[in-house]
Amino acid sequence: MTYEAGTLQGEQLMIEDGTPRRRRRWILIAGIALLAAALAGYFLTRHKDAPHAAPGDQAPTVTVLVPGAAAVARQVSATGSLAAKREMPVGVAGEGGMVSRVSVEPGQWVRAGQVLATIDRSVQVQTAESLSSQIAVARSDLVLAQAELERAQSLVDRGFISKADVQRRIATRDAAAARLKVAGATYSEQRARNARLDIRAPAAGLILTRGVEPGQIVSSASGTLFRMARDGEMEMRAQLAENDLQGVRVGSAAQVTPVGDTRSFAGRVWQIAPVIDTQTRQGIARIQLSYDPALRPGGFASATITAGAESEPSLPQSALLSDDRGNYVYIVDAEDRAQRRDVKLGTVTEDRVAIASGLKGDERVVQSAGAFLNPGQKVKPVRARVAGQ
Repeated sequence: MTYEAGTLQGEQLMIEDGTPRRRRRWILIAGIALLAAALAGYFLTRHKDAPHAAPGDQAPTVTVLVPGAAAVARQVSATGSLAAKREMPVGVAGEGGMVSRVSVEPGQWVRAGQVLATIDRSVQVQTAESLSSQIAVARSDLVLAQAELERAQSLVDRGFISKADVQRRIATRDAAAARLKVAGATYSEQRARNARLDIRAPAAGLILTRGVEPGQIVSSASGTLFRMARDGEMEMRAQLAENDLQGVRVGSAAQVTPVGDTRSFAGRVWQIAPVIDTQTRQGIARIQLSYDPALRPGGFASATITAGAESEPSLPQSALLSDDRGNYVYIVDAEDRAQRRDVKLGTVTEDRVAIASGLKGDERVVQSAGAFLNPGQKVKPVRARVAGQ
C-alpha cells in the first residue's frame, strides 16, 4: 500500500510540473501572433497613408508640356446641293413661231448675245419688205410736196397764187414728212420684232439644259427653253445648324467634295442666308466655286468651312485620354502630383487636338503614358520641347 501511494504522488508531481511549461508555450505563441498582427497593421496603415507611392518610394518620370494658346481654325462640316451661282432661264422674248434651228448643246460655252435657237421668219420678212416699200413711197410724197411748196413760194410774190395756197402746200409737205417718219418707225419696229425671233444668250456663260428642238412651235407662254450658268460660276448651298451658322462669315474659306469624287474644290462663302428655317432650324451658306466638270448642278456634296480662328490650347493626341466620364488629361500640380483634368475637344487635325475648354494653356500636361497614372500620384516631371515655343 505504501508503494502504491508513493507512485501516485510521483505521477501527480510530474503532472503539476508540466502544467507551467504548457502555459508558457501558449503565452509565447499568442505573443508572436500579436506581434505579427501589429506589424501587418502598421504596413497596412502606411500603405493607406501613401496609396500611390511607387515601389521603393521611386516616383515615375513623366514628360510634360505647357501647351500655351494659339489661334486655331474652327472647322464646320456641312452638306448640301450644287447649283449655278446665277442661273439664267432663257425663253422666247418675241412673238414666237416654229423653231428652225438650235445651235447649242448642254455643256457648251456661249458669249453674250450669241444665237441659241432660230425661229422661222418667212412671214415676218415679207412684212418688213412691205414696210420698207412704204418708206420709199412716203419719201417720194415728201419730195413732191417740198417741190410744190417751193414753186408756190416763188409765185406768191408775183400774185399768181395766194398765201392760203402756200399754207396748204406747207401743211401737205409736213404731212408727207410725218408719214415718212411713221413708215420708218413701223419698219424699225418690225425689224426689232424679227430680231427678237432669235433666242439669244443674255450673258456669257455655260449652257446647262436645252428644252427645245427644231420644228417645235414656241411662244412667250412656252416657258424656259434653255438654262444657263452665268460665267459658268457654281456654288454649293450648304445647310448649317443654327449654332454653326453663327460662326460662319462672308469670305470664309471652304473645301467642297462632291459625292462620288475624291477631289476637294476650294471655294469661299459669298452669301449667308438672313433667315433660319423654322422647321429644320438650319440656314444656308452659299459657297462660290469655279467651274469644273465634276461640279454638276443638282448634285450632292459635303463641305468643310473654316468658321474663324479662336485662341485655344492644343495638345498632341497622345496626351488625350477618355473613359465613361468623357475626355481628360493629366496635369502635374505644384507638388508634382498627377491630377485628372476633364476637357472638351475642339478642332481635331492629323497630329494635334485643340482644347475648347478645360485648360488655360499654362498647365503642365502629361504628354503621354497618362493611362498608367493615378490621381494624386507623385511623379518626376520633365519639360518637353514644343514646336513654336
